[in-house]
Amino acid sequence: MRGDHLVEARPGDVLWGRLPARDDRPVTTVQPGDTVTFDTVSHEGILADQGGDPVAFFARHGVPREFVLDDAVAITEELRRDPVDGPHVVSRPVAVAGAEPGDLVSMTLLEALPRVPYGIVSNRHGRGALPGEMPRGELPVSVFADVVERDGELHGRLPVAEDGPRLVTFPLRPFLGIVGVQVSDDLRPHSVPPGPHGGNLDIALLTAGTTLHLPVQVPGAGVYVGDPHFAQGDGEVALTAMEASLRATFRVDVVPRERALQEFGELAGPLGETAEYLVPTGLDADLDEAVRRCVRQAITLVRARWGVDEHIAYAYLSAATDFRVSQVVDLVCGVHATIRVADFAAVPRAAVPRPAVPRDR
Repeated sequence: MRGDHLVEARPGDVLWGRLPARDDRPVTTVQPGDTVTFDTVSHEGILADQGGDPVAFFARHGVPREFVLDDAVAITEELRRDPVDGPHVVSRPVAVAGAEPGDLVSMTLLEALPRVPYGIVSNRHGRGALPGEMPRGELPVSVFADVVERDGELHGRLPVAEDGPRLVTFPLRPFLGIVGVQVSDDLRPHSVPPGPHGGNLDIALLTAGTTLHLPVQVPGAGVYVGDPHFAQGDGEVALTAMEASLRATFRVDVVPRERALQEFGELAGPLGETAEYLVPTGLDADLDEAVRRCVRQAITLVRARWGVDEHIAYAYLSAATDFRVSQVVDLVCGVHATIRVADFAAVPRAAVPRPAVPRDR
């Protein structure tokens, strides 16, 4: 365990299908700058349409009992999930001392270690990029992928055909699909759609060494994680990517509101940060509107951070920034932009934040 604190994935430590709301008590309280290790459990292999028995489900794929997580088994035995809820197993909230609404809480992923040597990629009717077309049959399709080492690196491996020996491999890039803060509402949000609280963003860029900044909604922030992935392509078109359980360690920091405005402008939602990029996001049920929201947030960010005139910021983004589809399968579509910080190396930081463009309409 790398973190100062451990949040386990026992039945009493998690929610299944819902995200924490303001009345959910934290499992622990940490100080800004502390590190927290979260054990996470993938929902794939434990769902009712897969039999609700992870030992039996994975045995059909040749996985012996000792390679099935005990906490996954306990969750299916001790918790009940309403079929209308989401599929995800999510940690209960962790309070961050001193975090207040208006601040940002920053979640930096330090390490993401596989807890198992396999994962599942699933497709279900009515979801994914091709609803009604894929899968071809009536039943959900769950494709088993194992983990192998190639050239000193871990790769996922899928069969080219169900009855053939040929295999395709791809690099693992572990990350958490769900990272969020407690909402200022009595009702626990559904775990599938992302929002201003973060949640199921599924931004594959946010691997170890990157940070997600989230606007705090309730005192203490109440951070949580879930939906572990071993790998995902932008879009996540089949509904899931390579879903598999991780032990993930985050450093948790707080950015006070005044400094957050100087660094990033007024954030309407989550903001990613890597060594190379600032990563504003846009979220909406309509993909076109998600793009527009992301563009507005990117303009606000560039203006606040570097004092760029609005029309020049718009031109720069068009010339130099990629707008990527995060995912199209979570009821609310996600788009994220990759703004290269190095492009502004010769531009001093703005002394006073520029006014934001009009907020999302």
